[in-house]
Amino acid sequence: MDAIQWGPEEIALFSSKYYAACFAGGLLSAGTTHFLVTPFDNLKVNMQVHPAKYSGGILSGFGVLWKERGPTGLWRGWGGKLYGYGAQGACKFSLYEFFKHRYCDAAGPENSATYRTPIYFAASACAQMIADVVLCPFESIKVRLQAQPGFAKGLIDGFPKVYSAERLPGLYRGLLPLWSRNIPFAMLMFTSFEHSVDFIYRNVVKKPRSECSTTTTLLVTCGAAYISGITGTVVSNPADNVISSLYNKGGTVVQAIKRIGLVGLFTRSLPLRIALVGPVVTMQWFIYDSVKVSIGLPTSGGTYVEEESSAS
Repeated sequence: MDAIQWGPEEIALFSSKYYAACFAGGLLSAGTTHFLVTPFDNLKVNMQVHPAKYSGGILSGFGVLWKERGPTGLWRGWGGKLYGYGAQGACKFSLYEFFKHRYCDAAGPENSATYRTPIYFAASACAQMIADVVLCPFESIKVRLQAQPGFAKGLIDGFPKVYSAERLPGLYRGLLPLWSRNIPFAMLMFTSFEHSVDFIYRNVVKKPRSECSTTTTLLVTCGAAYISGITGTVVSNPADNVISSLYNKGGTVVQAIKRIGLVGLFTRSLPLRIALVGPVVTMQWFIYDSVKVSIGLPTSGGTYVEEESSAS
């Protein structure tokens, strides 16, 4: 299938309009979902930065936040979540589609099927690397807003405050830790999503995607997305803790690791991140694929390479 009918026009797969649709879907899905979970992200950052104060669990942690900062304090950093992660999601999803298609073309139909896992890894790593360059300044301000109540009111005064004091290095101090968290997360998320979609169609649904209803294809998307979100969360937890420590207390990556401790790297805030990231990733893929389906495009994942190979 080379083109998708959308009203009077057609959207050709892997055309500029196709990537624009993926960009819009990623922007909407990532921006809205990250914005909605801002209170949980706020708590997560404070659990990482102030572990002694927020050692009583999720409910106790929310109680401390509410008592110290009030209901509006729960939403500190919402701009970074909405705009920063929206821009990151737009780049990540659209560039993943772009790089995956390019690498499949370079490998050829047979090798694309044989070496699809390395292709997924490479495409997601390249997409995430670029997307994080866009995200990093927003993340820098967001974490400071959440961990330091008197730092600034929001992005508008936060950006010039950091830039005037530290210039670009202040906005990109956490880029390497951000890459160390997000690139492995993206590689595992996209790859496990692709394989989970393929597994579900082969072993649960037991029929090709082209023969399934829209509801079924979106349910497959949600199931595969949840699996991929949990997988990526566990692997990326150490880097997530380092990022929060760097932005709050400064220093080097090695100093941040020493402050947190080896056990803390893997366990601090992990239950909250699992509770947070799994549903967020599921909602992201659902919204992203819903946007694609609404304009006549197929849902994402797994059997895509095989469908292309068989079509050619």
